Amino acid sequence: MTIANDVRQAPTLPGPRYPKTERQAEIMTLAEELSAIAAENAPAHDHDGTFPFDTFEAISKTPYLALTVPEEFGGGGAGPLDVMLAQEILARGDGSVALVASMHLGHVAGIAVNAQWPPDLKERFFREIVERGALYNTAASEPGLGSPSRGGHYATRAVRDSSGGWRIAGRKAWGTGSPALTWAGVGASVEEESGELVRASFLVPMDAPDVSIEETWDNMAMSASGSHDIVLNDVVVPADHRLPAAGKPEGGPWSILTSATYLGIGVAARNWAIAFAKGRRPTALGGKAIAELEGVQARIAQMELLLLEARSVLYGTVEMWKQQPELQDELGAQFAAAKVIVTNNAIAVTDQAMRIVGSVGLQRKNPLERYFRDVRAGLGNPPLDDVAMGIVARNALK
Repeated sequence: MTIANDVRQAPTLPGPRYPKTERQAEIMTLAEELSAIAAENAPAHDHDGTFPFDTFEAISKTPYLALTVPEEFGGGGAGPLDVMLAQEILARGDGSVALVASMHLGHVAGIAVNAQWPPDLKERFFREIVERGALYNTAASEPGLGSPSRGGHYATRAVRDSSGGWRIAGRKAWGTGSPALTWAGVGASVEEESGELVRASFLVPMDAPDVSIEETWDNMAMSASGSHDIVLNDVVVPADHRLPAAGKPEGGPWSILTSATYLGIGVAARNWAIAFAKGRRPTALGGKAIAELEGVQARIAQMELLLLEARSVLYGTVEMWKQQPELQDELGAQFAAAKVIVTNNAIAVTDQAMRIVGSVGLQRKNPLERYFRDVRAGLGNPPLDDVAMGIVARNALK
């Protein structure tokens, strides 16, 4: 039995209905077109662990990667709600592609609001995205350090060069999208004139001769995301490539942009399982579809409840942030809660989908087993569950 993967033929999703504006309709339509391309290319890249250059070539020919570039630089100037809606759709085609895009779009949004970036560098950076579909991500995690969100100093070091620039040496882990990145925002330790060791970030061109990628990525989930190690062997960058602190608001919607990716994977699993249940007619049931069985209907209902909660919490919180700016400083705990709810509900949806489909869901020729694996990567994206739960608890205990 062949199951269609066209998201436009799937049952209406529970929760908030979009698009609500013409702008959202345009962005979501573009995301659907790219999601279809991503879905076609995804099985081979997932199986081989190869980076989806073909998909990103198609994406780079559209305005998608410039969605969060300010309009004054030729970008889309899109806000977090519109980007999340697009990312949910893109992830239904390929979670790895959507994860790379999430990292890029979220960081670019942060740069857009960061007034401390050198103006000439910022303009050049945005123009490359708009005109060439350039791709950006940060490179902060390290094999010894783990996630920088936990604190600690980088083993990667940056020192002043005789030319007045910076010389950077070290190894970065979890370099998502590394094979296709135009630049990386590399985290490094710097010894200030006072002798204090501080964490800093530097804009590094990925085509610099002393930058290399060591293909270490061999992962159960997001196997096509190209999250390899990035090795910097005394890379020299200009003085103005030392970047200011990130402009992305702490605890705001951009900080949980990846949640939309995992939500989209959960939706894809739900769509595939429902299509399977409607089309699977074993002889033991006399031609009836398994969708008519009460046990299967109970699992479908459970998926709907999980997605209703996840989509309502995520998009409802983002809309509150947008429509009631006076509350923005108070919503950090709610965004942390939304990340926990969305990620864990998406995982639970894929579990229910697998139980509906049975052993067929484990076959590599079907996408459900990829959804089942990929969605679990959300547990490793910040804020991690324990960190987020701590934020929620401390907010309640004020």
